Amino acid sequence: MLRFVVRRLLQVVPTLLLLSVLVFAWLRSLPGGPASAFLGDRATPERVAELNRVLGLDQPVWVQYLRFLGRAFTGDLGNSQITGEPVLSEIGRALPATVELSVAALLIAVTLGIPLGYLSARHRGRPLDVATVIGTLVGVAVPVFFLGYLLKAVFAVELGLFPPSGRQSVGIDATNVTGFAVLDGLLTRELDASWDALTHLVLPAVALATIPLAVIVRITRASVLDVLGSDFVRTANAKGLAPSTVRGRHVLRNALLPVSTTIGLQTGLLLAGAVLTEKVFVWGGIGTLLAQGIEQRDYPRLQALLLLGALVYVLVNLLVDLSYAIIDPRVRLS
Repeated sequence: MLRFVVRRLLQVVPTLLLLSVLVFAWLRSLPGGPASAFLGDRATPERVAELNRVLGLDQPVWVQYLRFLGRAFTGDLGNSQITGEPVLSEIGRALPATVELSVAALLIAVTLGIPLGYLSARHRGRPLDVATVIGTLVGVAVPVFFLGYLLKAVFAVELGLFPPSGRQSVGIDATNVTGFAVLDGLLTRELDASWDALTHLVLPAVALATIPLAVIVRITRASVLDVLGSDFVRTANAKGLAPSTVRGRHVLRNALLPVSTTIGLQTGLLLAGAVLTEKVFVWGGIGTLLAQGIEQRDYPRLQALLLLGALVYVLVNLLVDLSYAIIDPRVRLS
């Protein structure tokens, strides 16, 4: 197991190098450029050329890449062309907000998705199954931004149950320890700040969890149906094993392999794709940084954020592979 983990971790380096080349080349191939986006209406050929010279964008692409790579190995991913601050500092401030939102959405999707998918498969063709299938189709079809505005209109504006936007209410002077608002309130025993942060988290987490929830339900349902028709399940039932033993040890455990893969992929999508949700709820996380970087063609910020997304996917896939060995001993023995 240790050798497997070390081998997979060593694969991260060439993967990130290859992705850095692709990201760097793709960003430089986009029409326009950061100078034109930054100057806006004031962009003249002379001003654009001067700003490109200051930013080093007048050099050959391979020279720019080697300079970027050399700085990256020292932990310097450059300064944002929007704020002038180091990109890593911006990411460090914004990352806790996105992780907090993504973890909450993932908890909702997993805790509801696996039981619903299992029950739907167990009651195939019955009203519960039909309602679940229809619900998952709606969950996948409804755009996140539309659902976010709908949740705000109903639960924040009309009913007043939850705050409409932001991470905390104005006037809440919470102590910042980790950057995770809910956790900071618990650590510092500022329970009012923790509760306020939790109420702000509900609506964006529900909106973000909708698509992963629908996907997990459908994959779980299909996987359970496939396992229920297996020979070893029929043999277990014929041997007279308790239904709870058959469901837990033989059905659900074998059905979790494709589900764990789906959860891993959805985790990467949540961390990297919360742009619309953060815009709707003014969340101020990685999605906000990414949207601003795209609008302003902020190369250093975009490069760092895209590489961060790639790193998240690689690490999540590693955790998924490890979960295979835990769920199914046959994978570990092979």
